[in-house]
Amino acid sequence: MTHLRKVRTVGAEMRTGERSDARDNRLRILAAARRTVASAGPQVSVREMARRAGVSVATVYRHFPSKDDLLAEAFAEQFATCHQIVENGLAAADPWEGLRLVIQDLMVLHAHHQDFARTFGAPSIPSAELSDERDETLLGLSVLMQTAKEEGALRRDVTLTDLSMVLMANNGITASSTAAKVAAARRFAAFVTQSFAAGPHAEPLPPTPRLTLRAAS
Repeated sequence: MTHLRKVRTVGAEMRTGERSDARDNRLRILAAARRTVASAGPQVSVREMARRAGVSVATVYRHFPSKDDLLAEAFAEQFATCHQIVENGLAAADPWEGLRLVIQDLMVLHAHHQDFARTFGAPSIPSAELSDERDETLLGLSVLMQTAKEEGALRRDVTLTDLSMVLMANNGITASSTAAKVAAARRFAAFVTQSFAAGPHAEPLPPTPRLTLRAAS
């Protein structure tokens, strides 16, 4: 979290002293980075992001020393929100209720931000700050899942990979509007949490597949 807080603080300080045209360029670059990642994934080139922003590659590098810095600022808020969702789940008095809310809120977050879903789910993130943030978030989620298992609420055979598959599937939902996609994500989250619940009628699951975190195309 420390790295991303620094990114947001430095970005705000830089914008305060920028000319209006420079600020406009910076905002266009950030918006283009998010759009480009949503359609092509976080491995997309700086040249392509510059093209979609309508600026030169040199202009991008005047604002952001590296691609890491660009992506870190473009997605800092969304990664921080994701981390806070998991922290809220860990703070819940009932681990199962905490996990239920985490699954729901993560799906809603992904429904609102296709660009974030692709970045968070990528096999590798070309930003050390975002990669560290994701690792910390996944660790917290693993702890929450283990606690829910120990309480007897979460099936013992459910793994973090299963939740990754669920988020990939959620990212594939198409709808006529963002509101409809969010509604579908909430319903899907309810199906998922019910299937994850421990109980006498839960049948054994097939073996856990070997998957690399990535978002659906």
